[in-house]
Amino acid sequence: MLPQSFRRRRPPAPRYYSPLPSRKLIMEAQSSRTAGSSARAAVALLAASALLALGACSTSPPAAQVAADAARAVVANPIRTDQDRRMDAARHPAEFLPFTGVRPGMQVLDVSAGGGYTSQLLALAVGPGGIVYAQREQPGAALAKRLDDHPQANLVVVIRPFEDPVPPQAPKLDLVTLVLNYHDISYLPVDRAKMNQRLFAALKPGGRYVIVDHSAKAGADISSGKTLHRIDEAIVLREVQQAGFVLDGHGDFLRDPADTREASSGDAKIPTDKFVLRFVKP
Repeated sequence: MLPQSFRRRRPPAPRYYSPLPSRKLIMEAQSSRTAGSSARAAVALLAASALLALGACSTSPPAAQVAADAARAVVANPIRTDQDRRMDAARHPAEFLPFTGVRPGMQVLDVSAGGGYTSQLLALAVGPGGIVYAQREQPGAALAKRLDDHPQANLVVVIRPFEDPVPPQAPKLDLVTLVLNYHDISYLPVDRAKMNQRLFAALKPGGRYVIVDHSAKAGADISSGKTLHRIDEAIVLREVQQAGFVLDGHGDFLRDPADTREASSGDAKIPTDKFVLRFVKP
């Protein structure tokens, strides 16, 4: 029988299971108990516990790696078009998707969905247990063709005004995206404060609102939206925070310091500098 003092020092059983400790450690522990050497047994069992803990940690890859692997699988999905893949070089979807925090089963709204490049990526990411609402103010031929060619039950086109872009059947949302179109909305007859307030109300607490757009020069006024198809990041920050959102992160994966921000984003000879902002509803 083990001495009373050794029983008090025995380390607690680990919380997680992993590959068994080595045969050498087990034999050392058994030999120590037979010889009555509590010190050697304690060392052997502590080492075994350390291996168990290390093995438990190594069995689960980091969350960031899981998200990156999932994003690469989405980008590689064969239903995406050749045009989508050409756009990937400028849009960096493998970085964008993890930045949004999109996960299977989420309820997502893509505001100003255009031809559905981002909407389809998000629909692939949320999987059959989630849904993506692709909002447009008017029907669009490119988005309709995308869904005719490859129907996706979890990608739903909604025709709604920008001031109230959330479909009435939608539950509380996990994520809202608005990609490369906030500047366009800036010169339309749209109450952007009302739009942002509506999106805030539609999100769950902790829900995210991700905006990507072409950078105007710092201090540029709102007219850059129409003249250069760009917008000053500070304007977006101010307007979205006024709706109650809290800035949660910046993405630098679409930055291009070589862009002088003087040419229209549609006429740029090099990739435009783009800001990527993630807001959260407290």
